[in-house]
Amino acid sequence: MKRNYLKIAWRNLVRNKVSSIINIGGLAIGLACVIFISLYISDELSYDKFFKNADRIFRVNTHELMSNSEFTAGQTPPPVGAALVNNIPEVESYTRIYLPGDQIIHFVRNGQKGSLTEKSLLSVDSNFLQVFSYPLLAGDRATCLNGPNSVVLTERAARKYFGNTSPIGKNLVFDMYMKPFTVTAVMKDLPAQSSLQFDVLQSNLGMPPVKRFNWSWVWLQMGTYVKLRDNISTDDAAIKKIEAKFPAMIRVQAATAFKRIGQPFDAFIKKGGKYDLELQRLTDVHLYSANIGTMFIIQSDIKYVYIFGAIGLFIILLACVNFMNLATAQSAKRAKEVGIRKVLGSVRNQLIAQFMAEALVYTLIAAFIAIILVLVCLPAFNQLAAKSISLPAFFSFYSLAGLLLLVMATALLAGSYPAFFLTSFKPASILRGGGDFKNSGGGFFTRNALVVFQFTISTVLIICTMIVYKQLLYNQSKDLGFNKENVLMIADADRLGNNEETFRQELLRLPEVAGVSISTSMPTKNLFTDYYVPETTGENVSSADKNISLSSFIVDEAYVPTLKFKMVAGRNFSKDFKDSASVILNENAVSQLGWKDPIGKTLTYPGGNDVKFKVIGVVKDFNAQSLHNPMIPFALFYKTSKTYDIGTSYVAVRIKPGDYNKAINHIQNKWKGFMPDNPFEFSFLDQEFDALYQTDQTVGKVFSVFTFLSLAVACLGLLGLAMYTAERRTKEIGIRKVLGASVQSVVSMLSKDFLKLVIIAAVIAFPLAWWAMNQWLQSFAYPTDVSWWIFALAGAATAVIALLTVSFQAIKAALTNPVESLRSE
Repeated sequence: MKRNYLKIAWRNLVRNKVSSIINIGGLAIGLACVIFISLYISDELSYDKFFKNADRIFRVNTHELMSNSEFTAGQTPPPVGAALVNNIPEVESYTRIYLPGDQIIHFVRNGQKGSLTEKSLLSVDSNFLQVFSYPLLAGDRATCLNGPNSVVLTERAARKYFGNTSPIGKNLVFDMYMKPFTVTAVMKDLPAQSSLQFDVLQSNLGMPPVKRFNWSWVWLQMGTYVKLRDNISTDDAAIKKIEAKFPAMIRVQAATAFKRIGQPFDAFIKKGGKYDLELQRLTDVHLYSANIGTMFIIQSDIKYVYIFGAIGLFIILLACVNFMNLATAQSAKRAKEVGIRKVLGSVRNQLIAQFMAEALVYTLIAAFIAIILVLVCLPAFNQLAAKSISLPAFFSFYSLAGLLLLVMATALLAGSYPAFFLTSFKPASILRGGGDFKNSGGGFFTRNALVVFQFTISTVLIICTMIVYKQLLYNQSKDLGFNKENVLMIADADRLGNNEETFRQELLRLPEVAGVSISTSMPTKNLFTDYYVPETTGENVSSADKNISLSSFIVDEAYVPTLKFKMVAGRNFSKDFKDSASVILNENAVSQLGWKDPIGKTLTYPGGNDVKFKVIGVVKDFNAQSLHNPMIPFALFYKTSKTYDIGTSYVAVRIKPGDYNKAINHIQNKWKGFMPDNPFEFSFLDQEFDALYQTDQTVGKVFSVFTFLSLAVACLGLLGLAMYTAERRTKEIGIRKVLGASVQSVVSMLSKDFLKLVIIAAVIAFPLAWWAMNQWLQSFAYPTDVSWWIFALAGAATAVIALLTVSFQAIKAALTNPVESLRSE
């Protein structure tokens, strides 16, 4: 019996070639999309799960409220790890990471000296590889980072510095220290599913900033991870109980550090301040850190997993709707078959099984085509989604089992409604030519509803895609408070030593250069943040008892004009004044301080020996980070202030419009004149800002592709329905043409019903898309507006695409010779 079901299913497939191609094509596209999205989601959900004891490793986050600034950071002060181990019995061990910035590394390979800028480097505690079980190829994970001059390389880094020879015991010279570091271990290249990515590890034992701030409870530059003991429960309730012990510990441990910066901890809390520590599961870090500031990890957002999952579900539903629509639309052709089978003794369950078998045959063929599409398009998908999914991941047991379940579920979903619909007809009515199967009101209504569903989804996706790209364009065009265009940046300019100013003057002599500045950091790069005490005046008496958290750069007098910051009050730094104790604030800082006239006011820096800085100017608010982040209070200190020493500096060069390659070559020649042994590496500030939105750009590209595919699937179904409608009304069309109807009127007659459905779909889609995109835009501190014209354009585009699809078949039907049309019936 089952063999007979499959044989009849195959015969029907061959007999109805056009509808079969439409059904199989739609299902193949839908299944391929679901497979791709499933691979993407599986990859996202697998981050950091390969570590041994991953379920017991937690990142420590800092939640602070000071002045009017509240934030959660994925970093902590240096002493937090030790304090947790010594005071919280559930914590077994801790390890910390620090980002030292790019480093010039000198090496000898095959007898030849060389130097490279290492951009993928972390400084870590000696037990880092005991907490994080990255596979080692050589060396002892328990001792390889015990020395201050120890270094661990990945395979990739080992090949880069030493070729194919063993690096163990060989030396690398870090330009920052000018002393040899010995390679003590080699790791396998890191899995793509590691939220921490690096090529070189050095020990925190030799890291000067870590030593300098080891006392501080306000220097949030360390990533701290803790491992809980084996016998400790790690469910949410147990973690909350552990976190409940943190406030009492912080009050004791942080007291000395807060007193040192002039702010007793108890007084800080009484004034409305907040200082909490939170535990975040290691396996949650990648996807659940959207509102947590971090500088160490590769992070995504769980909402994109939900979005892509919903898109995959919708596309496979669209394909199933196609199958349902075409199957029920062709009910007249299958009605006599059903009637005769019932008369000959077939029960309804047997007929249902027959139609389900047909759906399974279609789905299996579609699945085979979908697998071929996935194998062929996987490299392109990896590039599109910024992934590195491999074929073994696709052919794993779980993937194949999931594919089998997907095929069965698709066949069941696609075939269920047609099977029950077609087997519901009464044989007497069918065989005497009754109309219950030809003009079934229920079938007609259901088909229309399914078409509306298809184009609702397609319209929503079009609107979402347009708004995503509108936000990306807004990110690129928004006034950031300075001019990011044509600014070339050279990192780690501190290597120039005492020649920094001489190098700057040499660059200014180049005709292609409009301005040059040297600073400790640049927009898009790391910020130094610390607390300052404002002077008490009548203007800010309400906030005088609150410190202010200021992010800052140390800059020269050329910084403001080179980046074209806009001064709104006061003056810029100048060599003509003694500005070592001067500061320039942004408008946000002035607002938080409550100063109406800030010029001449002072800020005391407890972390810098209580030095008082006088405000000499105010700049327009500027965005130093992604537009996902709100405006923050910011300060610029002068280069002679020596407010803090973070060991890095940048040269910012504003290039005049023109021949940029020529300008870059001239700048490189100047660099080589000063630093012949160091590579010349640069980036452009506008490109650095674009990189901040890489995840959003990826989402936009994926949205575009899947929107196109959803439209393709919907249009395939619409084409099939148009073909069925034209075929069903063949005699009517012939009579109308004989009576003088024009081709235009016939096309209009066949198209207007479908156009009505598309308009209904647009009306439903508009509020859904508006709600969805308002939710997405909330992740931006500066969202674009959701313009009305986007909805109008999306609705019009959907209508035009649907009309073109229907008109193709309508024109074909309208041009048919009426003699042939009337003869056909």
